[in-house]
Amino acid sequence: MQGHLSPFTIPAGAITIHIARRPRAPTAAMRVPLAADVTGDVLRRDLAGPFPLCQADDMRKYVIMGIQGSGKGTQAKMLAADLDLVHISVGDIFRWNVQNHTKIGAQVRRVMAAGELVGDDLVESVVRDRLTQHDWNFGFIIDGFPRDTRQAEFFLESYDIDGVIELDLPDSEVRRRVLNRRLCADCGMDYNLIANSPKVPGQCDMCGGELITREDDTEGALAIRLRDYHNQTNPVLAIFRRKEYVYTVDARPSPEVIQLQIRERLGLPPYKG
Repeated sequence: MQGHLSPFTIPAGAITIHIARRPRAPTAAMRVPLAADVTGDVLRRDLAGPFPLCQADDMRKYVIMGIQGSGKGTQAKMLAADLDLVHISVGDIFRWNVQNHTKIGAQVRRVMAAGELVGDDLVESVVRDRLTQHDWNFGFIIDGFPRDTRQAEFFLESYDIDGVIELDLPDSEVRRRVLNRRLCADCGMDYNLIANSPKVPGQCDMCGGELITREDDTEGALAIRLRDYHNQTNPVLAIFRRKEYVYTVDARPSPEVIQLQIRERLGLPPYKG
């Protein structure tokens, strides 16, 4: 089985975007200095108020959460495919902007070059701008946001969401999956040696390029990511659970089985494939 090439995949020297989460007091209004949509058009907007309220009964609005390697992107795409939902991935938007040399991408590159983390303001401005495009006539599923309790509370005030999907994956399984990931150094094709290994070991099925390990897929780096994820995500999930929005799904089975579980929990029609 061949790997899956995402339109946002970045080839050799794959870029890892780290998001800073700075504790701040909640604010009723925030100003957005700069934002860019996924088409690359840079928009300057001065948004003094909160996200516009979107509460139409015929829309579905979901948040999907899970540790790296849990399959958030795969499940979000499957859910969006036949429900006409827009999949909004904060990581994909940043990677696209870096790859296409937009102003947002330049900001992210400068932050990374300084050894710093992408801050909340930039994350929020990108999410704000993306959601205010209103191209999600039937709703959206968002991953990569919210990232802290302040963002979660603000998001709940602004959007009448229908559910938060938590993909539950033990840390031991995360390690097994992540440490078996490979990336083609030439075309950027993603592989997992467990589920979709290449036909020729160490060689990309698509272009014949060398398969390499992502530079941040090491035991040490993964341990830090797991610790940070649990410390930062558990309080966010606690806020959503108080509203009875969270639907926890076992992320260990095959993608098709996980999708079936998600749809059963949310009362959605079966996946059409």
